[in-house]
Amino acid sequence: MILYKGRPEDVSGRKEKEIKVYDVLDSLGISYYRTDHEAVGTIADCLEVDKILGINICKNLFLCNRQKTAFYLLLMPGEKTLQTKELSKQIPTSRLSFASGEDMEKYLNVTPGSATIMGLIFDPENKVQLLVDEDVLQQEEFGCHPCVNTSSLKMKTEDVFGKYLEAVHHDYITVKLC
Repeated sequence: MILYKGRPEDVSGRKEKEIKVYDVLDSLGISYYRTDHEAVGTIADCLEVDKILGINICKNLFLCNRQKTAFYLLLMPGEKTLQTKELSKQIPTSRLSFASGEDMEKYLNVTPGSATIMGLIFDPENKVQLLVDEDVLQQEEFGCHPCVNTSSLKMKTEDVFGKYLEAVHHDYITVKLC
């Protein structure tokens, strides 16, 4: 794996949704580093990617309530374990569970293993509420996928939770998970 600054020079063979992420970040003047790699679907798979980026990529979990009327994208440190009861009290909602792959594609234009804050580009109606563990916000740099799990990005946390979220018209709720 190699660390590159910015978007790929040759975008042939890359998915349109990935290119859209680079277009948005570039249009906002957000500087980022990128590495390309084999598909990763778990935090354990991301360990080598973390070394190349020099950060720890956080978990991105796509959740919903029992009625499937509320959807959430939760960003949390990889070493933490989700306790849905603990999270439910903070947002507040009841009976949180993992949303389906179909709903993930419908609302974020990503497939399981590729959940990312960058998918909010594809949620103009704000159907997905972003939830962020406070520890993620304390990091100087933030890592995520560009809507595909064969590339990973690193950028300033303040750019992601400032310029980027403002541009895609999303806000977030800070949560504290153990």
